[in-house]
Amino acid sequence: YIISSGTKEMIEGTSIAKEFKSIFASSFKYDHEGVPEWPALAINYTTKTQYLFRINKGIENAWDNTKINEYTPPGERPILFENMIYIGDGATDIPAMKMLNYQGGTSIGVYPPNTRGAKKKAQQLLRNDRANYIAKADYSENSEIDKIVKGILDQISSKASIQQYTK
Repeated sequence: YIISSGTKEMIEGTSIAKEFKSIFASSFKYDHEGVPEWPALAINYTTKTQYLFRINKGIENAWDNTKINEYTPPGERPILFENMIYIGDGATDIPAMKMLNYQGGTSIGVYPPNTRGAKKKAQQLLRNDRANYIAKADYSENSEIDKIVKGILDQISSKASIQQYTK
């Protein structure tokens, strides 16, 4: 899943968009000629947390406000918070990262490697319990983030494989 304050149409135009089940991002309303007329959906720092709950409850759209507010027992939620990894690269990600941490998930703050003060700002996320990990925004094989994500996935997998013996 992608949750972004960026423009959905731009994200959908990337080579990796097809790798994601759903993209929750800001979008436009278009006229009959395909010209954008008006913002149709705006995603900001507070609505990002809502989309984590939509994912948790298996709601694949941005418009079903009834189901999102209905109580769903934790055992019936298709994607548990504790199995989520949130990768954030900006201030609009901080509330979602903090909320996911609170719910038992994992958040990673990424920063541009060659930007002055970026690592220091990311370290502040760790100190303030906004992120569980930080890494350079380098998504190549064997990069910091690659190793962190694979380690987290190993933990999630191990926990799931032994969970069957606790009930």
